[in-house]
Amino acid sequence: MTSVLDVEGLRHAYDELIFDNVSLDVDRGKILAIIGPSGVGKSTLLRLLALFERPDEGAIRYNGTDVWNLSESQRLSMRRNVGMVFQEPSLFNASVQQNAEYGLHVRQSWGDRFKRNAAELVGTRNGTSDAALKALDVVGLEGKRQQNARSLSGGEAQRVAFARALAYDPDVLLLDEPSSDLDPRNTAVLENAITEARNRHIGIVIATHDMHQAERIADRVAVLLGQRIIEIGPTDQIFIHPQDERTQKFIDGELIY
Repeated sequence: MTSVLDVEGLRHAYDELIFDNVSLDVDRGKILAIIGPSGVGKSTLLRLLALFERPDEGAIRYNGTDVWNLSESQRLSMRRNVGMVFQEPSLFNASVQQNAEYGLHVRQSWGDRFKRNAAELVGTRNGTSDAALKALDVVGLEGKRQQNARSLSGGEAQRVAFARALAYDPDVLLLDEPSSDLDPRNTAVLENAITEARNRHIGIVIATHDMHQAERIADRVAVLLGQRIIEIGPTDQIFIHPQDERTQKFIDGELIY
């Protein structure tokens, strides 16, 4: 089976090397957690996967197609199938529902994909609203749909940002520290929503320094240390029987880069 996302030999640098020879893959309906200390390059890696930046070297393939071998218009079309939720949610001065609908409106203006899938996705003529409300229900905020999004708590705002990405039914969701600074209740609701996204056969990549979260919800874990992914495998293997001693040291709380 072809992975929905496949990365091979990725290398990227700014003033100095961020990472080199990074390879990973994720299937539909699976969660891959990328763990590593703060500053190791997890967020940068997600930005590359989201096609916000071009890597210096290496291939990024969605559904088997290397996106950097496509024309700009073809790459934009591919980008429409990828959702990203940032660590700091950015919401508009509008209702919760309007914020959740935003991605759908943008993609509807792009045309064919939404028009082809909207009726199938929600089964109504009012596809944008219904898809957004379904996504808000997943994150427990359907009852606050008319509230101004700027009045929400930080945890609720993060849940709206997740609903906005989930509403347009992407092939892949990229989550950057999705529960950073959230209280336990908001964290639990968000993790349940992530599990629901997995059940919709969405491929999910989470960058997190929260190893407990990775252990709870990920199917596979990649360890990013020393400018490389030093180990990738099933969650139980990584946390119980890691193959690299640096992984064990990181899990044990030692400062290692």
